[in-house]
Amino acid sequence: MVQTIDDTSSLPRPTNAEWLGLDGARVLVAGSGGIGEACVHGFLQAGASVMLVDRDQSRLDTVAADAGEGAALRTMQADLTDAGAGSSVVDATLTQLGGLDVLLHCVGMNDRRPVLDFSEDEWDRIIRTNLSSAFGVAQAAGRHMVAQQRGRIIMLSSVSGLLAHKNHAPYAASKGGMNQMMRVMAAEWASSGVTVNAIAPGYIETPLTADYLAKPGIRDGLVALVPAGRLGVPDEVVGPILFLASPHAQFLTGHVMYIDGGRTLV
Repeated sequence: MVQTIDDTSSLPRPTNAEWLGLDGARVLVAGSGGIGEACVHGFLQAGASVMLVDRDQSRLDTVAADAGEGAALRTMQADLTDAGAGSSVVDATLTQLGGLDVLLHCVGMNDRRPVLDFSEDEWDRIIRTNLSSAFGVAQAAGRHMVAQQRGRIIMLSSVSGLLAHKNHAPYAASKGGMNQMMRVMAAEWASSGVTVNAIAPGYIETPLTADYLAKPGIRDGLVALVPAGRLGVPDEVVGPILFLASPHAQFLTGHVMYIDGGRTLV
């Protein structure tokens, strides 16, 4: 039997801003999808100020409306696949938030087809969206954080960066490349007090995965691969991300943390 979580309101949400040490933190979140949106609310509840960037203005408007009037949230419409967009977004964040302490990159797309079905342009589009956008904004954030001798960079990877899932070639390559890029950044910037880590979820119930999970047999097949017996929900990714962004993780860098209910164990 497939186990699901229908009421995510029962999940613990971070409310103890003093313990987390994120009160007053300046956070840039790139990507307003299901996990990105959940993280925005988590950071706001922890007392941080957030700049949310996405190329979809309607998504930005929805997240801002859900956050409510008076929330310490600013939004910016930008396409991080454009040349120089990462630097522009970081500069705008520094101006509007008065600094930058945490970067969370959640930009991503997938196209589930066999390797032989992809054109070079289609390959390049996924690599540019998932990996190149992360490089551009992380490099720009890294310049600022290295100069100020502190900072947290977190990238949303995937179990696909480790496992050889069929019909995931460009996506898997982008996430595997992200993991190695993150490790190199971590090694280069550790002495400057900047940590760089990745969170790698398994399948998470989000609007972006809903159509795929609704196809006959897909959900049951994926759940069968997870020792926990179910798929995850966005709120279960928020806590680990807030931890990596916090002072509690200041000696933790260069790691890929799998949030997958044990998927990568089998």
